[in-house]
Amino acid sequence: MTPFTVRAPASSANLGPGFDSLGLSVPLYTTLRVTPQGHTEVVPMGAGLDGTPHNESNYVYKAMLLAAKRAGQPLPHARIEIESDVPLARGLGSSAAALVAGIVAGNELLGNPLTPEAVLDVAAREEGHPDNVAPALFGGIVVATLDKLGTHYVRLDPPAHLAVTVLIPDFELSTSKARAVLPKEYSRADAVHALSHAALLAAALSVGRLDLLRHAMQDYIHQIWRAPLVPGLSDILEEAHKHGALGAALSGAGPTVLCFHDTREDTARLHTYLHSVMAKNGLTGTVLDLPIDVVGTVIERH
Repeated sequence: MTPFTVRAPASSANLGPGFDSLGLSVPLYTTLRVTPQGHTEVVPMGAGLDGTPHNESNYVYKAMLLAAKRAGQPLPHARIEIESDVPLARGLGSSAAALVAGIVAGNELLGNPLTPEAVLDVAAREEGHPDNVAPALFGGIVVATLDKLGTHYVRLDPPAHLAVTVLIPDFELSTSKARAVLPKEYSRADAVHALSHAALLAAALSVGRLDLLRHAMQDYIHQIWRAPLVPGLSDILEEAHKHGALGAALSGAGPTVLCFHDTREDTARLHTYLHSVMAKNGLTGTVLDLPIDVVGTVIERH
């Protein structure tokens, strides 16, 4: 088998009310270079992966083993070089990108016994939810569910002129900590609010109703509980639309905040506002305009 490269994009999940079920991919990537050989080597590369294991306990290699387990075959030996420009623990699906890249690489190394749907199911069951792994695998915007029968999804091409602005603060927030603050029970009113707004958001994205995004992205399930962990989040959710955003949401578990914007409009005003919120709260970070990645995970043979 010849060497090959696997590249999986970052992702932003939830988008407000689509908790654990809705996400999109963005062009920041985890890249694996896989060279079949007689023994296994795991080689994380770059400052972003400092401290990650250089052996078979690495998360990417464990993901490759998941593909082998589902296929019922032993994983062939290879040298796996890992690079990533997805910031860790920032709410941009760094673990999902690593997981999907690893499963896809393992499947490729095995001769592709798993279908894309099986790859998605393996990834979603490992993560516990499909909202990051589905867009990382398929690109675009994905609505997905996970149940006993499988992982089910609908992929949407992003509406014309829709892109994202992300505010990535210079501090980490673990998913486990962000989940720990969520209540164990919700009222019927909150459940109805979540269902109606998630449905409206999916429908608005599917038909390109950009004017509805600000209203559809309201959420009472997770964002209000996580707001104390992300200084300035409440202000952005309430005010970003006044500064050029089509809508705003906490990206995944945070602390990154995502704003939709119209590519026909200048984002300078939105950038200025987001930087001012960081300054007001004593934070530093990066503001980026990004298109929505529509390709998902790709494999290139050398």
